[in-house]
Amino acid sequence: MDKSWMHSDRRSKAYEFGVEAFLNFAVENLLTTTHIRCPCVKCVNLKLFGVGIIRDHVYFNGIDQSYKNWTFHGEPWEATTNASRNVEEDDGHGRYSFVSGEIDMDDNDFGDFGSDPYEFANVIGDGDQPVYPGCRKYTKLSALVKLYNLKAKHGMSDVCFTELLILPGNLLPEGNTIPTSMYEAKKTLCALGLSYEKMHACPNDCILYRKEYEDSTNCPTCGISRWKEGKDSILKEGVPAKVVWYFPPIPRFKRMFQSHETAKSLTWHAARKSIGGQIYHPADSLSWKLLDDKWPEFGNEPRNLRLALSSDGFNPHSSLSSRYSCWPVILVTYNLPP
Repeated sequence: MDKSWMHSDRRSKAYEFGVEAFLNFAVENLLTTTHIRCPCVKCVNLKLFGVGIIRDHVYFNGIDQSYKNWTFHGEPWEATTNASRNVEEDDGHGRYSFVSGEIDMDDNDFGDFGSDPYEFANVIGDGDQPVYPGCRKYTKLSALVKLYNLKAKHGMSDVCFTELLILPGNLLPEGNTIPTSMYEAKKTLCALGLSYEKMHACPNDCILYRKEYEDSTNCPTCGISRWKEGKDSILKEGVPAKVVWYFPPIPRFKRMFQSHETAKSLTWHAARKSIGGQIYHPADSLSWKLLDDKWPEFGNEPRNLRLALSSDGFNPHSSLSSRYSCWPVILVTYNLPP
């Protein structure tokens, strides 16, 4: 599809015809006219609107010109030819281990990126790419993580962060690899597997609107509407009354096995020698051995993950004096060595 119109004057016929062609393309592929990601320079595919609002945004704000592959609107991912398909570490330490200590997430981060299983290899490749020719202190990925940490720490808006990215890009020498937009930055960072899912929920916590309830507009248990009620007591269709944020663990487990050293640590428990009568690791416990005896097929595969779920201060029935409604929930992988 011709995308040259994205660089045309917004007052031109070419831009007008291009916008209409884009919207028709999105509707045909997504089969909806009300829940489409807006690709304007302010929304950068983070917000969902109807066709009419998106048309206005693209005219008034302009389209994000770095959005070259319309993956959010039905276009398949472009194949990458220069990516390494075998992710290894250089010195026994994960080249991406610094990320967990630096990056912080905020409310709008990480959308639905990361569907390509080879994106992670591309990101690791970026880890070796200097931020500009001759730079030895920062790579493209480490510099981006530092900048993104500032965004989360100080609550910068997406527009502010985009302008922040443009400034160092202009100050640094020619050939620098700093992203020029929020979209490009998120496309890089989301390949790390930090995605989440938003699920509509009943305001009374009866159900999640998924699976058989995905198209329901009222809770089958309490009958309350799925949609938010405005100040004029009119329901805002399409705006959920309550949203649950779900962080799927499966993509994170896959990332662990993409690292050679971490994958080896995950099977460490099967090759270790236990000292009789001493518990140095959960693998020495009776619970571990009971699980092996009860489900031998599971226990015979050392790569199977054994997980522990831990929480503190949970108050499900509001029986405690505390009215706080947020608690830490930690998922621990027992396979790893101490």
